[in-house]
Amino acid sequence: MTDQARGLLLAFVGTLFIVPDSLFVRLIDADAPTIVFWRGLSSGVSIFVLLFILYGARFPKEIRSTGAHGLAFAGCIAASGILFVTAVTLTSVATVVFVIAAIPVIAAILSRITMGERLSTRMAYTIAAVLPGMGLIALGAESGGSTDLLGAGLALAAACTYASGMVVARHARPKSLVPAIPLAYLLSTILVLPAAQPLSVDPAQWWLLAIYGGVFIAASTTLLTLSARLITAPELALLVLLESILAPILVWVLLAEYPGTLTLAGGAVIVAALAVSNFVALRRTSA
Repeated sequence: MTDQARGLLLAFVGTLFIVPDSLFVRLIDADAPTIVFWRGLSSGVSIFVLLFILYGARFPKEIRSTGAHGLAFAGCIAASGILFVTAVTLTSVATVVFVIAAIPVIAAILSRITMGERLSTRMAYTIAAVLPGMGLIALGAESGGSTDLLGAGLALAAACTYASGMVVARHARPKSLVPAIPLAYLLSTILVLPAAQPLSVDPAQWWLLAIYGGVFIAASTTLLTLSARLITAPELALLVLLESILAPILVWVLLAEYPGTLTLAGGAVIVAALAVSNFVALRRTSA
């Protein structure tokens, strides 16, 4: 198997593991801080153990080597996780994942602002196409009441903080910030601890908490990180878009959560724009 085929397989499986993320938030009967607490603790410990096995005795040194960039990256990813889970508890899953899908566009804008990177013509067209989709989602959220609009706003904040983490990682290159990933999840656990009630979860759902963070989040993060070293960014982005398509369908089928016509229309615009953009980039890379 070639490196590209292995990378595509890792990215595909990693995307499948992240698809039920929103579903778990719906199924676990607890408030957002409590879910974030267990999500961060279980996934952070799992990834920490995995990286310790990978790096061995030099793992503490690898963590220290990330320096200020590692701390900034961990802070951004931790904040994104908290905002994501809270958004899912307030508005439809479709609204959240469609907004989150725009992370590459937001990262491009932030890179232009903070690093002075020139926007390519392709990305400029992509931004122009994505914005109407975001507008449709905002209209759909507003028609559903202030709570839905708040959820959409938190989803956008989650996308912005995650995109900020990606910009930090890009600014830190060629230094790898992978060792900072478990710190990000454990940091989210610490941040929500004052508001969380970890023991309030029904013992019958503890298995959900364990596999949610310890298996699904940890596996998706690890597999997608590994795949990024083997395939191009457009290839990875196209596969990750599967989450935006499959997650709302999964929740719709299992929990009968209809996101609304405007939200679906806006999501379709965003997913289509990003798919075309990444496909064009992939064709250029292949050429």
